[in-house]
Amino acid sequence: MIKVKTFTSPLKIFHAKNELEELDKRVNRFIEENNVNKINSVSDACTTDDNGATIGIIRVIAYE
Repeated sequence: MIKVKTFTSPLKIFHAKNELEELDKRVNRFIEENNVNKINSVSDACTTDDNGATIGIIRVIAYE
């Protein structure tokens, strides 16, 4: 059975690299803790403010 999990993270100017690394750690921790054996897909999408500036990221994984 395929399941989907969504992770989010705000992105702040000059901190994006650290925030993306922390997001990676959260996703990897989820995979380990839930004994995920197969990842079907990973997708990232950015969220923006009214001016079009990137303010966050959404990562979705589909897994079995």
